[in-house]
Amino acid sequence: MATDVEIAQKAKLEKISVIAEKMGLTEEDYEQYGRYKAKLDLNLFEKNKDKKDGKLILMTSINPTPTGEGKTTMNVGLAMGLNKIGKNAISVLREPSLGPNFGMKGGAAGGGYAQVVPMDEINMHFTGDFHAITTANNLICAMMDNHIHQGNALNIDPKQILIKRCMDMNERELRDIIIGVGAKGNGVMRQDGFEITVASEIMAILCLAKDLKDLKERVGNILIAFDKEGKPVYARDVKADGAVALIMKEAIKPNLVQTLEHTPAIIHGGPFANIAHGCNSIIATKLGLKLGDYVVTEAGFGADLGAEKFFDIKCRNDLHPNMVCIVATIKALKHHGEAEDYKVENVEALEKGYANLKRHIENMKKYKVPVVVAINRFATDTDAEIKKLTELVEADGTRAIFCDVWAEGGEGAKELAEYVVENTKEENDFEFLYDLELPIKEKIEKIAKEIYRADGVEFSAKAKKKLKQIKELGLDNYPVCMAKTQYSFSDNKKLIGAPTGFTITVSDFKISRGAGFVVALLGSVMTMPGLPKVPSAENCDVLDDGTVVGLF
Repeated sequence: MATDVEIAQKAKLEKISVIAEKMGLTEEDYEQYGRYKAKLDLNLFEKNKDKKDGKLILMTSINPTPTGEGKTTMNVGLAMGLNKIGKNAISVLREPSLGPNFGMKGGAAGGGYAQVVPMDEINMHFTGDFHAITTANNLICAMMDNHIHQGNALNIDPKQILIKRCMDMNERELRDIIIGVGAKGNGVMRQDGFEITVASEIMAILCLAKDLKDLKERVGNILIAFDKEGKPVYARDVKADGAVALIMKEAIKPNLVQTLEHTPAIIHGGPFANIAHGCNSIIATKLGLKLGDYVVTEAGFGADLGAEKFFDIKCRNDLHPNMVCIVATIKALKHHGEAEDYKVENVEALEKGYANLKRHIENMKKYKVPVVVAINRFATDTDAEIKKLTELVEADGTRAIFCDVWAEGGEGAKELAEYVVENTKEENDFEFLYDLELPIKEKIEKIAKEIYRADGVEFSAKAKKKLKQIKELGLDNYPVCMAKTQYSFSDNKKLIGAPTGFTITVSDFKISRGAGFVVALLGSVMTMPGLPKVPSAENCDVLDDGTVVGLF
C-alpha cells in the first residue's frame, strides 16, 4: 500500500496559476512561490467586498486517540466532495508545525487520496510563515533584553518578564533555562524558557488580525513584562511593533495550494488547540468565504478544545458558522470504550466509547448550529459496528454518514457533501456559550461545567493572583483560551471516554493582550512539547534525486 507521501508524489498537479484562474483571480491577485504555491493579495477583500459570503462549515472531532481520527483528511475530502456534486468549495486549513511533523504525527496535510499538495513542501518550510513568526517573536525578546542591558530606562523587572522566545520544534530541554550567564556583556542573568512557535502570541495575532494595520497594533499591545513598580510594559514601549510588522508583511498573506483533485485550498496560520486557540487565520477564512460558495475549515483536536475556541474566540470576529461536522472512527470509539484490540469487532466497547461522541454532539448543539457526524471508515469496521453506531447517533437526533475519503477522495464524501448542502440552506440561530461581560473566573467555570462536565474548578494560589492582575489590567471582558490535554474532557489525559465526578485545576494564566484573550493553563499542560521515544524524524530522509521519504 502506497504511503501518503508516495500518493502525493505520483499526483499530477495543476500549476497554481491554473487554480487561481479557476477561482476567478487575475495575475495581480496573487504572488507565485514556485509552480504550485502562491500568496494571495489582501486587496482581494476590497475587490470582493460586495460579494455575498459563502457557507462556513467547521470540521472538528472526538477527543483524539492513538488510532487517529483523520480530521484534516475529512476536511479535504468534504471540500472535494462538494466540488464533485457541482459546488464551488474551498478547503481552509492550518499550516503544519515542524515540531509534530518530526515528533509524533509525521505530517499534517490530510491522508491517502484526500490531501493538500505539494504535501512535502507544505509539511516542511512551505512559504516561510512559521520562520517569520519565530523571528518576529524573538526580535521582541532581543529588543527587550537589549533595552535592559543598555540602561533599562523603562525599569523592567527581570523577575517579571512574561514573553518567551520560541522555536518551531519539540525541545523539552528549552522549557526552563538560565540565560545571560557569563560576562557582563552577555546580558542580565535570569530564568527563562522557550515555547513552541505555534504557542506564541505572534502566531495568535497572525490568526486573529484583520489586516497589517491591525496586526501592527496588536503586536504593540503584547504585554511583555512589568516594571519594578508593577506597571505593565508593552512591545510598543521597546519600539518593536514596527519592525515586527515589517517581518510579517508577507506572512500575513494567506497561502493558496490545491488538493489532489485540484480543489483550491487556502492554508494559513497554525496554532495548536491544546495550548493555543487552534484555528487558521481569520483573513484566510474570510477570504475563502468571498471566493467560494462553501468553505470547509477546521479547529484542532477534539471539539472540547478546538471547536469551543472556534466558536467563542474566532467567531466573535464577525463569523457565522453554518454547520459543524464531528469526525469519529469506530476504532477510536472502541479505544474510548477501553477495548484491548480495536481492530477486532467489539460492539460492546463501541457502545461504551460512544459516550465520548455523544457528549461532543450535545456540546455542539449548545451553539445552535446544525450538527452532522462524519465517520471516517476503515476496512476493519464490521457491519454490526456500523449498524450500532448509526442507531446510536440517530437516537441522539443527528445523522452519521460514513465516508471513504482516504481511499476514494471526493467521491467518498459525496453523501456528506449533499447533506451539508441541504442542511445549510436555512439560517441558524448561532450563539456563543458565554457573554464577554462575565468575569474570567465565571467564563472558565461555564466552559468547565457545560463543555467538560466537571463538577467544579479549583484555582492555584498563582492563578488566583493572576486573576486579580487580569482584573486590574481591565481584561476581565476578554474571551478565555483554555489550555489542557487533548486526550480527555478533563485535565487528566488518562480519563478517556466521558468522565464525570472530576474537578479541573487552573494552575496559571498567560495574558495575551495583543491577541485579545486570556490563556488558562489547566493541570500540567506545557507550551513546549518534547519528542516521543521514537520520533518520526528517524524515518524522514531525502534521496539523492531530491525525493522525500518518511513523511507518513
